[in-house]
Amino acid sequence: MVKHISPALVGPYGLNILRVGISLLLFWVVWLFGKTPAGIQQKHLPRFLLCGLTGVAINQMLFIKGLTMTSTIHASLLMLCTPLLITIFAFWILKEKLTILKSLGLALGIGGAVLLIMSKEKNGSASLTGDMFIVLNAMAYTFYFILVKPLMEEYPPLHVVRWVFTFGFVMILPFGWIQFNEIQWFQFEWTHLASLSMIVFCGTFLAYSFNVFGIKHLGAGITGSYIYTQPVFAAIIAILFLHEQFTWEKLLAGILIFGGVFLVSQKTPPVVEE
Repeated sequence: MVKHISPALVGPYGLNILRVGISLLLFWVVWLFGKTPAGIQQKHLPRFLLCGLTGVAINQMLFIKGLTMTSTIHASLLMLCTPLLITIFAFWILKEKLTILKSLGLALGIGGAVLLIMSKEKNGSASLTGDMFIVLNAMAYTFYFILVKPLMEEYPPLHVVRWVFTFGFVMILPFGWIQFNEIQWFQFEWTHLASLSMIVFCGTFLAYSFNVFGIKHLGAGITGSYIYTQPVFAAIIAILFLHEQFTWEKLLAGILIFGGVFLVSQKTPPVVEE
């Protein structure tokens, strides 16, 4: 969907203005029909700002920009780095124990990501810069998943995401305003408008709504596991409609990344004392 309209018809940062701005409007419209208060406590303002920065501003700008520079298959596989990064973050910041199983999983996942990034595309559809933007996007999204969890204990899920998008939208305005003003709407055909609608409503509004509900009721780890299904659908769509090639290098990299994510997701069995 993104590649169908960007960067040919609208720049990646301009597209972010559209998808975040329209989604933000939808979140506030939903609030009008609810009974929850609109405000947030002052003590939570810094965390909301950080969530807006990591979950919307950095995340969305890097993802769209990276996706316009690299292949769809590369982007979807590299997004699987999120569970791997959560494991690294838990070990580094939260001082969680790094088991042999998780160490092996990290090694496999990182090896697969490196293989994917270093692989060459015959048609030049993937670039190192684009791949790195996707990895940095995954890092930002990892921090967002962890930062937003405490807010779910204080506010309803849609209340949280509404304010996260409000702050995030303000942050992306300076970066995307010029590209937004340069959009030539008369060049849009019905397929482009349909793609934009899917990007905004399904890929942004519904995706973030379901994510916050999942994080509140299931936790960040389980909610993040939905990402496992993305490469499968992305590969099918990319091959059928974008004519991308699925090489043995991508297959091997995908197996390594999937294997790494599977291993780091395994819970350590409790030690039974005799």
